[in-house]
Amino acid sequence: MANREGRRGRAINEDRTAGRVLSVRGPLLASLVVAAASASAAYAFGPQPAPKTPTTVRTAAAAETCTASGSFPKRQLRGVWIATVHNSDWPSRTGLTPARQRAEYTAILDNAVKRRLNAVFVQVRPASDAIYRSSLEPWSQYLTGTPGKDPGWDPLPFLISEAHKRGLEFQAWFNPYRAAFTTDVSALPEGHPARVHPEWTVKHEGRLYYNPGLPEVRDWVTKVVTDVVRRYDVDGVHFDDYFYPYPGNGTRFADAAAHAAYGKGVKLADWRRDNVNKLVAQVSKAVHQTKPYVKFGISPFGIWRNKSDDPKGSDTKGMSAYDAIYADAKAWIRAGSVDYLVPQLYWPRGFSVADYEALVPWWAEAVRGSDVDLYIGQALYRVGTKDTPAWTKPAEMPSHLTVNRQYPEVKGDVYFSAASLATNPLGVLDRIVKNHYTRPALLPVIKGLPATAPAAPASLKSAAGTLTWSPSSRARAYAVYRASGKNADCTTVDAHHLVAVVSADDRLSYTAEESGDYYVTALDRLNNESAPAQVKVTLP
Repeated sequence: MANREGRRGRAINEDRTAGRVLSVRGPLLASLVVAAASASAAYAFGPQPAPKTPTTVRTAAAAETCTASGSFPKRQLRGVWIATVHNSDWPSRTGLTPARQRAEYTAILDNAVKRRLNAVFVQVRPASDAIYRSSLEPWSQYLTGTPGKDPGWDPLPFLISEAHKRGLEFQAWFNPYRAAFTTDVSALPEGHPARVHPEWTVKHEGRLYYNPGLPEVRDWVTKVVTDVVRRYDVDGVHFDDYFYPYPGNGTRFADAAAHAAYGKGVKLADWRRDNVNKLVAQVSKAVHQTKPYVKFGISPFGIWRNKSDDPKGSDTKGMSAYDAIYADAKAWIRAGSVDYLVPQLYWPRGFSVADYEALVPWWAEAVRGSDVDLYIGQALYRVGTKDTPAWTKPAEMPSHLTVNRQYPEVKGDVYFSAASLATNPLGVLDRIVKNHYTRPALLPVIKGLPATAPAAPASLKSAAGTLTWSPSSRARAYAVYRASGKNADCTTVDAHHLVAVVSADDRLSYTAEESGDYYVTALDRLNNESAPAQVKVTLP
């Protein structure tokens, strides 16, 4: 399986009699347990299939003659995961000075902006520890090298503010159940919740987990998350795919006592899934009650169930999240307990065990008609590797975004991870920017969250080609469009004429490079967009 956390130096390729297990340690456990003796597959690199939906769609907000281009989506989440566990992405090693930590982080953000991304998912709680100042859990060892040691500053306000300055949404990424990478409770810092409450934990294959079956554990995780939402200006709360432990050496997870106490006669597997569902619902409710505008989402393992086990499953042959780690994403969709999902589709087109072209339409169908947004987790870290022949092809990952265009339910992508964002394997990011991210993009507006748009920018004017305007109440950023001979509705209907998104933390100005009619709209923190203000610019 491909565990995304601990990528460096921890790649495992293991052949077993029962099947082949592909394991690559990276930041969210995006693993594939292959239940087939052979992982060979045919790879298609020919012409892309015709879109199943029109490339253009009419929008109610636009004039009747305005049509949005599918080639220039106006709203599209473009994110990157930044893993702190094992110093995978940031900080690059323990013991760096605060100044060096800040410099490394801003370099990641600048690279994200260069690639026209608009969101970061930063791991703030790798294993019941904190990348922020907390009265509940100890400082993370990945800052200083010593668990519980104060690094001398609180990184989280800086991490958030620097993202916002660059127009990047900040999602705080939590691992809900992992308590420690050791089973030696005495090695944990004093005051660590697993040391104070050893009865909350289960020792399993060299690691310590919080027992998902205990109400006290659900309450604790919810308390930790709520504390961050209350004290920090995060835009979202994000869970990865670590729920019950992934299949490892086949050791049984020792939760029989909890099942006997709380199972009420329900079968073990159903009880475990219900435990996860309860946590997801509880956290969702707490997040939205604390700050209604904060999003809550999960990046589940890419296979819900296989069709061979469930007719509603996907045409795949890999590990089932529903059966192996008791994560039921379809239940979260039905309950509306998540605002978005980012299934980790870490396999190429044509891969017989888990074909990207089979999984994208399955997930699109799963969210269709719901209020749950769908983004796709992309395995940037596998590009250029020899895991499968497809990943040696620079066209493979860009082709995933072409496939996505066929399904309007797919509203963006998140890349794992920041380290690979910096290395740009096989130049794939250059291809993606050139062919898919040719314009900036606004974030999708999620149904059910506050939807009142801010007021339009006032006092918009141009002097020698420099646009300036007065701040709009509640505006987090401003979108700048340019066109000639088009009305405002047609100019702002898609991103074809979108030239910039200006953070409200910057000077409220934009320097025009061409003459034309310019339109400026205000965006609140959820990217609800105001009506446009207009000004004509004539350059020499």
